[in-house]
Amino acid sequence: MNRRTFLGALGAAPWLAVAVYSAAQEKVPKIGFLGRVAPNLEAKEGFQQGLRELGYVEGKNILIEWRNTLGHEDELRPLAAELVQVAPDVIVTFGTPAARAVLEETKIIPVVFAGVGDPIATGLVANLARPEANGTGVSLLSSELGVKRLDLLRQLVPRARRVAYLVDLANPSGAVQAKAVQATAQSLGIKLDTYNARNAAGIEAVLRAIPWKSTDGMLIGGDPIFIAEGAKISKAVRAARVPAVFPWPHFHEHRVLMSYGPNLRDVARRGAYYVDKILRGAKPSDLPVEQVSKVDLIIDLRLARELGIKVPQELLFRADRVIR
Repeated sequence: MNRRTFLGALGAAPWLAVAVYSAAQEKVPKIGFLGRVAPNLEAKEGFQQGLRELGYVEGKNILIEWRNTLGHEDELRPLAAELVQVAPDVIVTFGTPAARAVLEETKIIPVVFAGVGDPIATGLVANLARPEANGTGVSLLSSELGVKRLDLLRQLVPRARRVAYLVDLANPSGAVQAKAVQATAQSLGIKLDTYNARNAAGIEAVLRAIPWKSTDGMLIGGDPIFIAEGAKISKAVRAARVPAVFPWPHFHEHRVLMSYGPNLRDVARRGAYYVDKILRGAKPSDLPVEQVSKVDLIIDLRLARELGIKVPQELLFRADRVIR
């Protein structure tokens, strides 16, 4: 509303003019959220918590369009297109596939990604310090974490010569991580049997196919479908009495021996920090990609005793949390 129109409205109906002018000045920001997130992950709750800590309350001073799926590209692309049509001030994504779907759909709307793997190797950004395009956010360092989990498994079971690795290769982050873990296993003289699963049926087939009696240990990839099917996976691993390293703390809800990774709810919460910066005028290209700094090693000593697995004292000393 220009000054002349405003003054004219003021002369005709002062209270109406003030209300209209105030509404124009106080536009409520709109956010789009696209997550490839397991229902039990609480990424939505973590993001909402981060917003509240910054003074944003959904439905009052900020609006959010939520979209979520455990599907892959064929399901993510239509949801990304829907959010772009809504024309939000910023789109938040969780997971590498969701980030790629949105960044391929828009080169204009700012995009904040959380919970992605290697953003350079998967093509999300060209540079961590200066992303250059319309996307920035938080990286999980997934390749480095995958390699570290293999090292932890080797420390737990020094005799391990054959390791099963459950991964979703349809997830670009999973494919990059698998390559890094395979290279490390080869250098250590470990035979890494990679099992690809992208849905619940695939996971069931893999759990039946693994030669448990000749498998010395297991690594579980970080894909959201594995979180959703966590109870099933952990039950099979316990039944086989095979030492395994899981990627996220959430898996301890299902009684697993060991996990190494950040808290994904906290990662989603951190995404709110980027949203606040952008709503205040910052450009994604000027906001460096943040890499997670807090990674927890959790060991369930009760389950180790139940399975007859001796956990080296060095690992217990290094653990951030020991469940006794």
